[in-house]
Amino acid sequence: MDALAELTAEQGYEATKISDIVRRAGVARKTLYDNFEGKEQVFLAAFDAARDEVLSRIEASCAAAEGGLRDKIEAGLGAFLAYVAEKPALARMCMIESLSATPATTKRYEDAMQVLVEMARDSLPEDSRLPETIDETLVGGVAWIVYRQIRRGEAERAEELLPELTEFMVAPSIGIGLADA
Repeated sequence: MDALAELTAEQGYEATKISDIVRRAGVARKTLYDNFEGKEQVFLAAFDAARDEVLSRIEASCAAAEGGLRDKIEAGLGAFLAYVAEKPALARMCMIESLSATPATTKRYEDAMQVLVEMARDSLPEDSRLPETIDETLVGGVAWIVYRQIRRGEAERAEELLPELTEFMVAPSIGIGLADA
């Protein structure tokens, strides 16, 4: 799975062949096919493992954060951005390549984004003065900024985005006096 992530980061999903994966992973083709049906299944397994790890990190960081809304948001974003910085090939695979690799990978991306939207919805204060789509807007905005950081080849610097993205996520709540709710 790591080999596929590295290869798709380097050359894209479409250009990555099974022969490239087995060569990079140092495994026999038979071993790959004993565990996966093909390239797409390797991709989906790698995506699922990365998604599960980053969600676990976010949840743990938010739960451990003391203080108000800002502290929890900063902790969750910090965990996400640290993951992107630590694992740039997986981050690229999940946030860029998944969008165009196959319909199944695109669906995985959309499902993961929906989980993040639900996490935001559960964490952010509700107020009728905010649009119904505020959670989707905030998660989508963060994803876009991180996507661009990865596209520029600067995933390792993702943690530098923490102050700006924290302010972005907290701003709607400040506007209605709920930032420390």
